[in-house]
Amino acid sequence: MTETANGTTPAIEIRDLRKIYDGKAAVDGLSLSVPRGSFFGFLGPNGAGKSTTIRMLTGLIPPTSGTVELLGLPMPGREMEIKQRIGLVPDESLLFDRLTGQEFLEFVGRMYSLEKSLAKQRAQELLELFELSAERRKLIAEYSKGMRKRVAMAASLIHKPELFLMDEPFEGVDAVGARLMKDILLDQVRHGATIFLTSHVLEVVERLCDHVAIINAGRIVAQGSMDELRSGADTLEDVFVRTVGADHGYEKLDWLT
Repeated sequence: MTETANGTTPAIEIRDLRKIYDGKAAVDGLSLSVPRGSFFGFLGPNGAGKSTTIRMLTGLIPPTSGTVELLGLPMPGREMEIKQRIGLVPDESLLFDRLTGQEFLEFVGRMYSLEKSLAKQRAQELLELFELSAERRKLIAEYSKGMRKRVAMAASLIHKPELFLMDEPFEGVDAVGARLMKDILLDQVRHGATIFLTSHVLEVVERLCDHVAIINAGRIVAQGSMDELRSGADTLEDVFVRTVGADHGYEKLDWLT
């Protein structure tokens, strides 16, 4: 267990993490430390290993080798305690389509051991916060993709977690909904929570995140504070494209010119 300069353990500590599928490494020797209270962006091209890493962090799949600690606790080993203290917004919303938004949030609250009355109260307040009150009695099966993302984020908040793991939380969300979600997340960080998110929208990461790591072919190829990575006048997109080796333009087609 590693301690930072102020005596606290990192929110996430990953050492030499590997996940092998059919002899091929989806994640290959990944080591990463996420400071508490940070808004951490985890970036990479498609197939780089981002979602596989998050699935190992949440205990959905076991690592082939290496170690993971969340909030100073080992995963696996202290899964139940860890899961009580983290909030998850998965890439594919694991929602119950035959429940209404209100029922789903109350169910999640009860799963996190909230009293029935408190779960109901927080569900109502979160639906209001995420501007879903008018849809509280509508089945989740009838929600748009953006609404599903909003209710998934609401569910991740209901037990006031210390650490959020978010895989593409803004995908399919309109500009108004995304702005609301960003403001809520920034407020969580201001109050001491840690957010670890993947996103393909680099402009969003650049505005929100204070730390970034870039993964390519299962390995970390760059990491540091946003200021460190963007030294000079580079945008995060410039850094990303150059780091993953995609800064080579494209071969033009005559008929498109």
